[in-house]
Amino acid sequence: MQLTWLGHSCVLLSGTKKVLIDPFIDGGSVAATRPDIIAVTHGHYDHLGETVSLQKKTVAITELAKYLKAKGVPAEGMNIGGTMVVDEISFTMTPAVHSTFIEEAGPGFSGGAPAGYVIGMDGVKVYHAGDTALFSDMKLIGELYHPDVALLPIGGRYTMGVTEAIMAANFIGAGIIIPIHYNTWDRITADPQVLKHVIERTTDLTVRVILPGGHLELPL
Repeated sequence: MQLTWLGHSCVLLSGTKKVLIDPFIDGGSVAATRPDIIAVTHGHYDHLGETVSLQKKTVAITELAKYLKAKGVPAEGMNIGGTMVVDEISFTMTPAVHSTFIEEAGPGFSGGAPAGYVIGMDGVKVYHAGDTALFSDMKLIGELYHPDVALLPIGGRYTMGVTEAIMAANFIGAGIIIPIHYNTWDRITADPQVLKHVIERTTDLTVRVILPGGHLELPL
């Protein structure tokens, strides 16, 4: 499987199928990725992104899936703690500590709870934490699902920052940590090299800092 970080929280997993997570790029488009399946962590515009215009099979929390179905998207709803298989790809929805509403639907349209995913494809498990604060039950995500890769936000202000992500990496125990959701805008500026330095100095985990558009072949 190939993992490509397209920027912000947008990640493409290319293997048996092409799974696109949170299809948003600031000032750009993800249409050229031609995904088979989209997974959306929550309804904020910088995560819902181009989901409606792409009109692909989409996995989302129940309330958000209902909204997307009303827009013509072939969406599959699920909820936190559940697992669903779509075209032989497994999606386990995990908690995320954040807020959410579907901004394009107007005030008051919450769109359900924010979430993360553990996605299993081609023998590799990838945990995309979504937008989240640090929370102690990340330990359970590691113990239950044993992800090989953890995609963790580090931008601060709207999510956990570098310090919290260091603890999250230890809680989860994935062998490969990839920072996301940082440096898109000035207010979420962060230095991923600090994360890399501390984690690799104090644990046996590896941090891969990928530039937008860069990719990683999995398993290593």
